Amino acid sequence: MARWQPGARERLILAAVDLFADQGYDATTVAQIADKAGVTKSTFFRHFPDKRELLVAGQETLCRLLTEGIAETPEDAGPLDAIAAGLERASSAMGPMNRELGPRLKAAIAASTELQERDALKSVGLAKAMTDALLARGVPDPLAQLAAELGVLAFKRGYAAWMELDHDEDGLAPHVLTALADLRAASASLG
Repeated sequence: MARWQPGARERLILAAVDLFADQGYDATTVAQIADKAGVTKSTFFRHFPDKRELLVAGQETLCRLLTEGIAETPEDAGPLDAIAAGLERASSAMGPMNRELGPRLKAAIAASTELQERDALKSVGLAKAMTDALLARGVPDPLAQLAAELGVLAFKRGYAAWMELDHDEDGLAPHVLTALADLRAASASLG
């Protein structure tokens, strides 16, 4: 097996998502994932502690990008403007692999209760990262939590819109920012 080829982590993620979608999460083994990716089992375990962690691959990077974008927003920016900056930074870093992976990942998650739970935890983690970044800016707790939840919803809605396109010219960021603007307008009418 070609252990020296670059991109082992990405190949493992793609192989796992394909196998999860084709045969189900429970029926897929680490050995099958490694084989499909063209690596050894030991290479798999160098990248991931177990197959559950494949779903949250990139979570730390995504959270870091969100919090950096929020932290670097001018001090006088409101909470949703800070969220927009974080979302723009994080979604601008997502490229063709994320777009290619999206539909397959969605199918794999839909077919597995365990993956659905993992996906829900991922959303909680993103909301916590954004809430903490807003709290660090001095935003009051309830407002920080609400803005972060709107940020998570905007990310999900923008990502879904991005996946529905036949081709991608602009990337994910414009779709996420449009979703946030729509949610901002909708929340203003809750009055």
